[in-house]
Amino acid sequence: MGILIRTLRDTSMITITESAQEYLTELLEKQNCEGIAVRIFILDAGTPRAETCISFCRPGEEKKDDEMKQYEGFKAFVDQNSIPFLKDAVVDFSKDSMGGQLTIKSPNSRLPNITEDSPLEDRVNYILYNEINPGLAAHGGHVSLEEIFEDNVAVLRFGGGCQGCGMVDLTLKEGVEKTLLSQISQLKEVRDVTDHSNKENAYYA
Repeated sequence: MGILIRTLRDTSMITITESAQEYLTELLEKQNCEGIAVRIFILDAGTPRAETCISFCRPGEEKKDDEMKQYEGFKAFVDQNSIPFLKDAVVDFSKDSMGGQLTIKSPNSRLPNITEDSPLEDRVNYILYNEINPGLAAHGGHVSLEEIFEDNVAVLRFGGGCQGCGMVDLTLKEGVEKTLLSQISQLKEVRDVTDHSNKENAYYA
């Protein structure tokens, strides 16, 4: 069964300027791959680490939920989960003495746009970066999401002053885990995979 790709509904969501379209068309032609396109997505959307990316997308590499927009010289596939964060995004190309530079400006990539229908990973990251990490930062610590298992178990890793800290069990159970489980009903458990034997930067050794 083939992958069903939908046409991008909000064509004003992201703008690829004429100069960027010309550059991308030429770049894709040089790849010697029939049907090659580009794919636009945001890593860690809605968090301070958000990074908007554009990559080559060879036939078959597009995702089943991607939405597609046809330009004059190429197709662009857009990651569905990134769409709410790509509002007012602009892809541009500026020529300079070194040849030129492709730039992506996505002013809403770091803004929280989380709903109950958002992917579980996005909701966990939003709480970690906007509610939990600001408090841990006071002790030079932070926590990040490593992965989410199929049974809705979130695996976390502590760093900075939280790694090896003697209070980390209390922080995990009474702070991080309690906050996540109370706000995300789908989440079943929170686990810590940090190597706490390393106490070099621990706030409480």
